[in-house]
Amino acid sequence: MFEKIRIKNQIKKLKKEITLNERKRARSQAALIEAILQNTSPSDDDVDFFNYYTEQINNSREKISNLQSKIDKNKK
Repeated sequence: MFEKIRIKNQIKKLKKEITLNERKRARSQAALIEAILQNTSPSDDDVDFFNYYTEQINNSREKISNLQSKIDKNKK
């Protein structure tokens, strides 16, 4: 029982982390879209930030998936 609560708290924390990283990624994403629309090359910094935060978001989502599968296993 306590394990399930601990896992749910971890999932909640990861979801907040995803939201925060999505906000941080939005600025570089806007700069990349602007560069595409203006047919210019995007800044290397913007590309790096976008890739970094996308990786962080994907890692958090993967962790959530693993934690959710643990909860599902315990239900059975």
